[in-house]
Amino acid sequence: MTDVTIIIPAYNRLWSLPKAVESCKETSLNIEIIVIDDGSTDGTAAWLSEHSEITVITQSNQGKDQAVNNGLQIATGKYIRFLDSDDWLLPYSTDKLFNHSEKFKLDITCAGYQVFEDEKFVKEIKWTVCDDFLAQQLGECDSSHYSAYLFKKDFIINIPHRSEFGALDDRQFIIEAAMKQPRVGYIETPALAHRLHQNARLQSASGSEKYANHLARYQIYKSCFSRLAEYGMLTRRRKNAACNILWHLAHWVAKTDLNKAREIYDWVYELNPEFLPKENLSIARLYKIFGFTNTERLFRLRRLFK
Repeated sequence: MTDVTIIIPAYNRLWSLPKAVESCKETSLNIEIIVIDDGSTDGTAAWLSEHSEITVITQSNQGKDQAVNNGLQIATGKYIRFLDSDDWLLPYSTDKLFNHSEKFKLDITCAGYQVFEDEKFVKEIKWTVCDDFLAQQLGECDSSHYSAYLFKKDFIINIPHRSEFGALDDRQFIIEAAMKQPRVGYIETPALAHRLHQNARLQSASGSEKYANHLARYQIYKSCFSRLAEYGMLTRRRKNAACNILWHLAHWVAKTDLNKAREIYDWVYELNPEFLPKENLSIARLYKIFGFTNTERLFRLRRLFK
């Protein structure tokens, strides 16, 4: 049986894909590497054809979410790792995650990660220990990067990456997984190298794409909280975990859509009437004095005259 399947969606990433694939091979486990070529036009298909050790799926340009879903459906591994084609795995990190998962019979095993500017080390983000995995994913504290996680396939097989959440499909995925109350553990050592670069990537969207991502994040929380309330799992702690994210989200959305921003802001205080953000306290004071809408209108005027 295959120990771990590593799923790599790729679209015009021939400049980084070989390093991502090669990093998967630094293991003593029986692994399967699946690369989904999402309609690349940069020679990715030709490069993949030269590597028989890779299981290749070729599809028209349907997006990362469909690519990952297609990969998961044919995966043979007991466990799954997801890897963006511009990042890479740290040496033998898959072994460490696998051994920990097997030892403690876990559904999800987590780790911290390292950040690189292209290929120059910048910093390490250690795993934050938290006794409520769902609260952590909702924003109570740092939750690392899901490519630093190892998932038991049987646990996640019915959780798709959902296209309606666009670039945040992985955020929706991990929150859905957390809502299933997994057995979770972590290893002390980092498991992923996350690359910062100037090439196109979903995480650096701007303009209308950034606004769409903000709305997707809001919808993730609305959907999640509706289900948590139905299941009796919407605790005060989980509400508070989301509020700090949503409060800042309202401020960001206000730059584009003041009515939607006010809707988000009002929801924060429905969830917690006493909420006070951990940061941007000066903005919070302005909201209290002038109101959310008037304050954001003043910010708009200031931006016009800069």
